[in-house]
Amino acid sequence: MKLVIIAVGQRVPDWAQTAYDDYAKRFPPELKVELKAVKTEPRGSKTLENLLAAERERIEAAIVSSLGRNARIVALDERGTNLTTVALAGKLKHWQLESDDVALVIGGPDGLEPAFRQAAHERIRLSDLTLPHAMVRVLLIEQLYRAWSVNANHPYHRE
Repeated sequence: MKLVIIAVGQRVPDWAQTAYDDYAKRFPPELKVELKAVKTEPRGSKTLENLLAAERERIEAAIVSSLGRNARIVALDERGTNLTTVALAGKLKHWQLESDDVALVIGGPDGLEPAFRQAAHERIRLSDLTLPHAMVRVLLIEQLYRAWSVNANHPYHRE
């Protein structure tokens, strides 16, 4: 099984990249995690609809090039389902049992195109707080690692 985090926006601070890399290397070989950054559409005189449509094209291309056309798409969305870590672990286990490759999509500064968000197989939220994009990447991979650790009975997670 493969998890690909598709994130709109290329540059993150060094601390965020270091933290992301630290968690990414902890995953076992049977659960590959990859990050694909896609270019943010330049802001300017374009309408929001055109900006989001351009980013959607880049997101979809990244999904197809990484996972093919049959990937499960999970959109990170402030209106998505709240999950506990244990519930995320359950989702991860389900995806693994179904042998689903999963694209977890983080939108750009203006979020995700509404039609893309609605077409996603699932929509989840990480927090009620507004988070910077760099923090979202770190929080997401940490929670995916924690979910894996719950399923593996690894002592990383304690309740």
